Amino acid sequence: MNTQSRMSRWFGRAVAGAFALAMASTGAWGQDTSVTTIQHGAPSFETQVRNAEVIYVEGNDLVLKLENGRVEHLVVPDSDKFTIDGQEVTVHELLRGTKLTQSITTTTTPRYVNTVRTIEGKVWHVNAPSSVIVRLPDNTHQIYTVPNHAKFIVNGHPKTVFDLRKGMNIKATIVTDDTHTVIEQSKAVTGEAPIPQALPQEVGVLLFFPVAQPEAPTAAEKTELASTLPRTASLLPLAGLLGVLAVGLSIGLGTIRQAFKG
Repeated sequence: MNTQSRMSRWFGRAVAGAFALAMASTGAWGQDTSVTTIQHGAPSFETQVRNAEVIYVEGNDLVLKLENGRVEHLVVPDSDKFTIDGQEVTVHELLRGTKLTQSITTTTTPRYVNTVRTIEGKVWHVNAPSSVIVRLPDNTHQIYTVPNHAKFIVNGHPKTVFDLRKGMNIKATIVTDDTHTVIEQSKAVTGEAPIPQALPQEVGVLLFFPVAQPEAPTAAEKTELASTLPRTASLLPLAGLLGVLAVGLSIGLGTIRQAFKG
């Protein structure tokens, strides 16, 4: 069972409408009566144990290293107590290096509730053979399931649900069974204090390292980034092109000089 705080969980099953006795009546309606019995089942227990070591404590902040290597940060209220070397202490009295053992005991206790209710009412609607709707003395309506063996006494003769008619006064006994499962938890933390002077207790303030989100680079950072990018092109093709242009220009100038001499 997973670790959880004290709680109550209810699993219910209702068997409503077991008509033990029903009969037609012309007299005045009486008051509803009910008898409820509760039986407690045998409780079951389950204990879970966790071991940890105190690696930081300041104020109500407690940082533990669990036996699986995970680090857990807790904010412990002043009302929580720890039993260290047989003495009850608060979180303010814990020391680094203290070995803690947490025991969580879960108690599950079933309760069985049985209610027997006697009602008098008037038939409002019949849905034979499974159910009947009865108008109760407080003018509310309730649907009840009719078991196969139910017999109704009408004019001194046993009848089935098919014989019921709207407006008939009936008296019935209804049995309801409920199962309630109550779950409770108790926690106890015990431990052993570290050897004196074994660990320095002054470790500074507790800080949390935030997970930084990447920010957009500034203009200066973009310029610096551009200047550091690798060059992917060579200047050799450009030099060749300039050389070809120079040769062409030289030939052109020579041709012009020959034309003037001629």
